[in-house]
Amino acid sequence: MSLSDIRRVLISDSLAPACASILHSQGGIEVTECPGLSHQELLSKIQDYDGLIVRSATKVTSEVLSAGSRLKVVGRAGTGVDNVDVDSATKNGIIVMNTPMGNSISAAELTCGLILSLSRQIPQAAGSMREGRWDRKKFMGSELHGKTLGILGLGRIGKEVAVRMQSFQMKTIGYDPVIPPEVTAQFGVQQFPLEEIWTQCDYITVHTPLLPSTTGLINDAAFSKCKRGVKVINCARGGIIDEAALVRALESGQCGGAGLDVFTEEPPRDPVLINHPLVISLPHLGASTHEAQNRCGEEIAYQIVDLVKERALIGAVNAAALSKAFSPKTKPWIQLGESLGIIIQNLVPQISGQILVTTTGEDLKEAGSYLCAAVTIGLLRDTKRKINLVNSVLFAKDTGIQISSHHSTNSEEATLMISGGGLELVGGLSGPFPCLWKIGSSKFHSPISLQGTLIVWKGAAPLPKLVEVLSEAGGHLESFHASEGHSVAGISVPVLDLSLLGTCTQLSF
Repeated sequence: MSLSDIRRVLISDSLAPACASILHSQGGIEVTECPGLSHQELLSKIQDYDGLIVRSATKVTSEVLSAGSRLKVVGRAGTGVDNVDVDSATKNGIIVMNTPMGNSISAAELTCGLILSLSRQIPQAAGSMREGRWDRKKFMGSELHGKTLGILGLGRIGKEVAVRMQSFQMKTIGYDPVIPPEVTAQFGVQQFPLEEIWTQCDYITVHTPLLPSTTGLINDAAFSKCKRGVKVINCARGGIIDEAALVRALESGQCGGAGLDVFTEEPPRDPVLINHPLVISLPHLGASTHEAQNRCGEEIAYQIVDLVKERALIGAVNAAALSKAFSPKTKPWIQLGESLGIIIQNLVPQISGQILVTTTGEDLKEAGSYLCAAVTIGLLRDTKRKINLVNSVLFAKDTGIQISSHHSTNSEEATLMISGGGLELVGGLSGPFPCLWKIGSSKFHSPISLQGTLIVWKGAAPLPKLVEVLSEAGGHLESFHASEGHSVAGISVPVLDLSLLGTCTQLSF
C-alpha cells in the first residue's frame, strides 16, 4: 500500500481544533481525537490507523510502532521528536515528521524571558512580595547591556533568540557544528569552538536536539571553564545540561542562576533543582502559547494533506532523501525504478554486492536518493518484510546489497540505468508510462511498457508456439518486442499461469 494512502488518523494529544478540521476538509481523512490514552490503550487502538499525531505527552515506542500494522506516518506537532523511536519507525517503513517552524517564536520568546528574569530575579522578587516582604536590597540585579550571550545551537530558535537579545545590546556568540559561520554572521552571531565559548559568556542558552553528542553538553568540565557566576538557560531538551553538575555549580557559586523549562525526567521527582533559590523552573512551556499550538496543529495537518495528495513531503526527520519524491512528475520514475529492480531480482535471483543507479537528464539531477530507494523495493519485493521508500535501502544492507547513485551529464535525455550482478538495464518514460529500453546488450526496437506482466524469453523464440500456449492458458499477446540483432524478446501479457513456459521469466508489476 502506498505511503500516501492515509485514510484514518489518530490524534493522541491535545491539539488545536484546526488540525482535525484541515485533515478532514482538505485531505478527506477520518480523524479520531483521544488525548490522554494510556500506553495499553494506544497499543490497542493504533492498529486501526494509518497516521498518528502527537505532541510531547504520547510516547511513540517501538512497541507502538510495531502494533501499528497500518501506520505510514507519525506527525509530531512540535520540533523535538525524542518521544518517538525514530529508528524503529524507519525499520517499520513509517515516516516521522515534525513542525520545525511551529513553536520557534514561542520558544525563543520564553528563552528571552528567562534571560531577563535571571538578570533581575523577577520571579523571586515577585514571590517575596506575595509573602509580604519588601526586599529591595536582596534582589540587586545586573544589566544585560554589554554582556555576552553564548548560544549553543544556531538553528531557527537560536537565531530568533540572538536577534531579540541583540536589541538589549548583548554581544551574541555561538556554536553550531552544522550551520556555517558565514550564515550565522548574517544575523550577528560569531561562532567559536566550544572550548573558546565557555570563558567568554555571562549567559549560555542551549538550542540543540537531545543526541548522544549533546547529552551533558554543559557538565562539570564546562562549568569549570566558565566565568564565575555564569547563568544558564535550557528551553530545548532536558539532559543537555547535566543536572547534577548544575546543582554542584550552583552550590559552589560557579553558576549564578539557571532558567529551566525542561528536565531529564518530566515531571521531575527530585526537588533539588526545583527548590533551589537561584533556579527559575517552568513546566515545559516552550510551545505553550495559543499561537504556537494553532500553528503546530495547522502545520502538521497541512504536511499530512500534502503527503496524501502526493504534492510534497515536508518536515520528515527520517526520510529527508524522499523530500523530492512526492510530486506528480516523480511518481512514474519511482514506478520505473521499482520495475527495473524487479527485473534484476528475477534475472539475477541471488544478487548481492554493488548496485549502481545512474541517471541522466536535468529532471533527474537530484533524483538519485529516492530512485535508489525505489530500485531497492523491487530488489527486495519477495521478502516478507514491510518494504517501502522509507526503509528499503536500510534493509538492502542486511541482504548484502550496497546501492549507490550517480548522475551523468553525458546525455540530456532523462534515463535510468541500473547496473549490478553482471547485468545492465536501461529504462525511461514513454509519455507518463515507465518503459524498458535495454537489457544488457539487447536494445529493443521500441520501448517496452512496464505495466501488467512482462515475459522475458531468451533464446530462439518460437513465437507461434508461445502464442498457442498463452491462448490455451486463457491469455493473449498484447505486444511483442524483439531486440536489435539479439535473441532476447519481451512480451507483455495479462497475469496467468505460465508453468508450461519453462524457458521464460515472468515479471508482474
